[in-house]
Amino acid sequence: MLDATYEVLYTHAMSRTRFDHMNCGVGRALEVFGDWWTLLIIRDAFLGLTRFGEFERSLGIAKNILANRLERLVDHGIFEKIDVGEAGQRYAYRLTPKGEAILPALTALREWSDEWVFGRGKEPMILTDRRTGKRISKMKLRDVQGRELSLRDLRAVPGPGATADTKRRLSS
Repeated sequence: MLDATYEVLYTHAMSRTRFDHMNCGVGRALEVFGDWWTLLIIRDAFLGLTRFGEFERSLGIAKNILANRLERLVDHGIFEKIDVGEAGQRYAYRLTPKGEAILPALTALREWSDEWVFGRGKEPMILTDRRTGKRISKMKLRDVQGRELSLRDLRAVPGPGATADTKRRLSS
């Protein structure tokens, strides 16, 4: 009896929650990405990796998981799969404009981790501008005049795609 109860609880805890029904940009983005492997694959693509074997070696990821995540990224239009014309089926994976648009989100996540996980002066990677060689400035939220904004300056209001539930939630 105890084993059966544990199995039910374990299976429930390990099942993946879906976010494709959420009327929320963060939830829907998480549904597209799926898991941490996906963001790490995208990170490696920003660092110049394009081939299956390169991603596999960089991440130490199982082939079946990598194949699944790459297929998902292609299906969502984040990567394009390009036949490289070598003997057999050999492909490269390149970020599309939709994929390149993820760079600010990954940069913000990395900057947060550099400050709050690793600590200042212990960053594992520094991004620099190729033209100048200088470190890029930390990302900030800014208003239309370029002034820096904090959480206190922001207010969430329903957008054109807001459901009635979202409108209710944001009106309080």
